[in-house]
Amino acid sequence: MGKQSIDVFGYMNYRAYLHDFYREKKATGRGFSFRVFSRLAGLGSPNYLKLVMDGDRNLTAQMAERFADACGLKGESAAFFCELVGFNQAKDTVERTERFGRLTTFRKYRAAHQLELAQAAYYSNWYLPAIRELAARKDFSDDPAWVARNLLPVITVAEATMALEKLRELGLLVTNEAGRLVQGADLVTTGDETRLIHVRSFHRTMITRALEAIDQLPKEDREISSLTLCLGSAGLKRFKERIQRFQDELLDLSALESDPEQVIQINFQLFPLSQRRNEDDV
Repeated sequence: MGKQSIDVFGYMNYRAYLHDFYREKKATGRGFSFRVFSRLAGLGSPNYLKLVMDGDRNLTAQMAERFADACGLKGESAAFFCELVGFNQAKDTVERTERFGRLTTFRKYRAAHQLELAQAAYYSNWYLPAIRELAARKDFSDDPAWVARNLLPVITVAEATMALEKLRELGLLVTNEAGRLVQGADLVTTGDETRLIHVRSFHRTMITRALEAIDQLPKEDREISSLTLCLGSAGLKRFKERIQRFQDELLDLSALESDPEQVIQINFQLFPLSQRRNEDDV
């Protein structure tokens, strides 16, 4: 098949890889076509590759192996491609998270996606965002022991050390001219392929923290309440927009704090408790 300039380990979507593979082969390989690829993959349909690239067809595990072979992928590269197919076609978050874990076992993937892995760590540990906010305190210390005992619940010194290193790596904590560790840039977001996994993991963790707060914290230190309402589609949209505007207002208010003392977590949860009305039943 010839040497490729594109690296499969640099991709988080196998269809994007196939698009780039085909484009490169068309540009450098004389007479390469969808029909030629189908012959290499042992396929009867001459345009199967195009259907997969366009998202009109998925790949089975066996077909993924054929595609990897037709692309000239061998060994770890072929195995990674097949895992990437499973990751992209996962049916739910649980399977998607499991598949993502398999991708991270490939050394070349870890080398190509260091920021991706750092972000995964950021969202999977509730105390990383908490420590970043804790740095807004005037008495903040970058001593891991100080950080560990000032979180609620407390964490280990080893966890605090790892968290501080990760926050520095992401540029979320930086050393200022006075030599103090302070908040740096906003979190750099990665592609949608994995961002949703990390964010959902973060939400689950923070919901767990909220459950623990019900039993562990006095009422005056928390605010946990709920409403059960019946809305139409337009009302649901208005409620979501109002929540988003309220979040922006709270962010603006937090920016006015002259002497922040305690890191807090605010969760917003809006979800259905019943099915939508079937219009055929009206």
